[in-house]
Amino acid sequence: MKLTQAQLTEFEREGYLFLPNVFSADEVSVLQQAALDVYALDRDEVWRESSGAPRTAFAAHQYNEAFRRLGRHPRLVDPVMQIVDGPVYMHQYKVNAKAAFDGEVWQWHQDFGTWHRDDGMPEPRAMNIALFVDDVTAANGPLIFIPRSHSEGVQDAGHDLETTSYPLWTLDRENVTRLAQDGGVVAPTGPAGSMIMFHSNLVHASPPNISPFGRTIVYLSLCHVDNHITKHKRAPWIAHRDFTPIEPLDDDCFAELVDQRIAAAG
Repeated sequence: MKLTQAQLTEFEREGYLFLPNVFSADEVSVLQQAALDVYALDRDEVWRESSGAPRTAFAAHQYNEAFRRLGRHPRLVDPVMQIVDGPVYMHQYKVNAKAAFDGEVWQWHQDFGTWHRDDGMPEPRAMNIALFVDDVTAANGPLIFIPRSHSEGVQDAGHDLETTSYPLWTLDRENVTRLAQDGGVVAPTGPAGSMIMFHSNLVHASPPNISPFGRTIVYLSLCHVDNHITKHKRAPWIAHRDFTPIEPLDDDCFAELVDQRIAAAG
């Protein structure tokens, strides 16, 4: 999948791009079951909220077949290679949950700020591409962006070790307020199967989910192979150390899994 010039221009200006209905309902159904499967596992990679509800499953492409294929899907990998202008490797892979009633906040932060401080990533030649596995609404903890904040570079941040179960380099209220006064705040929502790609310096967060409807989003954090990390202080399933370029699969790589799921349901 290739982005148009208009989409590339919008991404460069705003720092993010929302793409609705990129994956079909059948493909999404496979991923919904895969998310349930990985959240049920007792593994170090699966982090939970204080309530015990799932928060995130790291590196799920290493122990689940559907997520393995998603990590090499051309609809996700090709647009990122187009923007960073070259081959990419998997820096991080997350299946993030916002459980109904129990999904907690992700504080205001920049991804590159964390990748640079903790992992020694040299430059912001990396980005996230996120796939909605469930419908994302205004009520169930959507991603929130400050448009154009990526153009401000890396912001000062403090290391928050207490607010949630996952440590994060977070921005203070003064910085967030200043940036939001210039760029506003948006929360892209849409049906399962939609995607968002966003710059690694874009300031973003997500609120708690106090609705009765859970939501899951899969994040591929892809980095240009020439820009790989230089520190190995975090666990290898959080910040990967295999810098091999991803070779995208065929666009129909989910067809076999869809057929299997239909047969099992039939």
